[in-house]
Amino acid sequence: MKEESILIKSSELKYALLDTKREGISKLSGKLQEIGFFDAPASGGNHENRKGGLCIHSFNVYRNAHRIAQALLSPNDYENMKDSITIVSILHDVGKCGDYGKPLYVPKMIKNKKYKKSDPDAEPEYIQSDAMPYQHNPELTNIPHSFRSVKIIEKYINLTEDEEYAILYHDGLYERTTGGFSVIPGHETPLLMITHWADLWASKIDEKKEKGEEV
Repeated sequence: MKEESILIKSSELKYALLDTKREGISKLSGKLQEIGFFDAPASGGNHENRKGGLCIHSFNVYRNAHRIAQALLSPNDYENMKDSITIVSILHDVGKCGDYGKPLYVPKMIKNKKYKKSDPDAEPEYIQSDAMPYQHNPELTNIPHSFRSVKIIEKYINLTEDEEYAILYHDGLYERTTGGFSVIPGHETPLLMITHWADLWASKIDEKKEKGEEV
């Protein structure tokens, strides 16, 4: 059922991107499968830390962003901004696919605590951690994933200044590595705020409910 759900969500996301008719979007949409967008986890040990989690999270952010925008913007402002909302909400975390042919997340392997070493010469058994199934790939340089997102996207389409800003700082004041704490105050934009709220609601509310956690 999970694989079917990811397939449905991936199709909807591709269709939504194509519907923007942004020059180059067809090529970018076609590359998502190749770079691992529909298979990658969304985090190491937090929200949607499982195979296909990035696709699920991106769908949740896309859905939330349009709901927020329709509730808060005038009909005319929403119409003018809806393509930007689609592109930014779906692709804000595309940098989590990794870069240079290397995934951003790799399985986090730990010693099996249940392993009994009956043979003193036996090698310890390693299993994937339940608490933190994935970790950052040590073979990739420590560049924030939002920077990677902009880099990957702009290989195929041109982002507006507002779109680039929203992607770079979509974690809002939670994001210190990209200077969010010092850059954002006084420079909030509707697209940035919509993206941040949609992302926060997806990771802190929607995806905890999906896992059966209390919120």
